[in-house]
Amino acid sequence: MKRRASAAKLCCMKNEKKSKDKSASKLAKKAQKSLAHGAKPKKAPDHHDAELVLRLYDLRREPVMRESRDAIAKFFPRTYEELFALTKPDHPHNAAWRQVSSYFEMAYGFARHGVMHPDFLAENTGEGLYLFAKVHPHLERLRADTSPTAFANAEWLVDHSPSAALRLELFKKRIAKVLAGS
Repeated sequence: MKRRASAAKLCCMKNEKKSKDKSASKLAKKAQKSLAHGAKPKKAPDHHDAELVLRLYDLRREPVMRESRDAIAKFFPRTYEELFALTKPDHPHNAAWRQVSSYFEMAYGFARHGVMHPDFLAENTGEGLYLFAKVHPHLERLRADTSPTAFANAEWLVDHSPSAALRLELFKKRIAKVLAGS
């Protein structure tokens, strides 16, 4: 009797897991579809865009942010496992990762929501695109393992800004050279 109950319980647990996996997959697809769309991009930058870029620049100079940016600038993941390790709370650079990646996602969200001109932002925040270029080869798996919305704003910017798309390709080439030389 106990074996039957245990087998039935195990079967139910497997079915629940499959159901949860399907639900999570549906939510992930819905989130990606939702994030793919943004407000209509601004046609041209104006003085408000310049003010925002200058404020973003000031925030980058804050001492803790500067240290975080330095740590992430030196990070070149060769494998997905190296990248994924950085997302774990016990990694020494996890706080830097969270601070820098969320900072640039916030900034790129300004363009996605029509607050700022996408090309103007891309031309003035290349460091975030450099980080995106490091993550890009592993993006699909990172989203599956961490968050379906990871780097959605950076991706939107690249898809809607010729300047961002060009910079991403240039950064990918630069990163390939760094990885080949080390």
